[in-house]
Amino acid sequence: MSSFRVAVIGAGETGTPLLAQLLSVSFVQVVGVADLDMNQPGIKLAQEKGVMVTDDYMTLAALGSKVDIIIDVTGAQEVRDQLRQHMIQSDNHHTLIMHETIALLMMSLSAGRLITGKHGHQDYD
Repeated sequence: MSSFRVAVIGAGETGTPLLAQLLSVSFVQVVGVADLDMNQPGIKLAQEKGVMVTDDYMTLAALGSKVDIIIDVTGAQEVRDQLRQHMIQSDNHHTLIMHETIALLMMSLSAGRLITGKHGHQDYD
């Protein structure tokens, strides 16, 4: 493996700094970013870097084994449930779903201080 192929779901206050870190290293290829609000700062950052953006996170899940890790920073249980169900139905044993808590841990380690999620509840249809 020469790089990690990563997709990010959630491009707001938590997803944007995470996305900036991912885009800053050569060993990560960001294959897509999703958010319901296409005006989020992470969407704009992804567009500036030529990364695919969408308001339908299942578009990223449909990429199948072209994605090594889907990082879900939405904090929405229904997103995690739909992603898991899709992985089962599509028989995708390759892609890992990374929970927001793990993303916050990794960001905290990188920053040397505790980073907490900053978004409120969001309904995903």
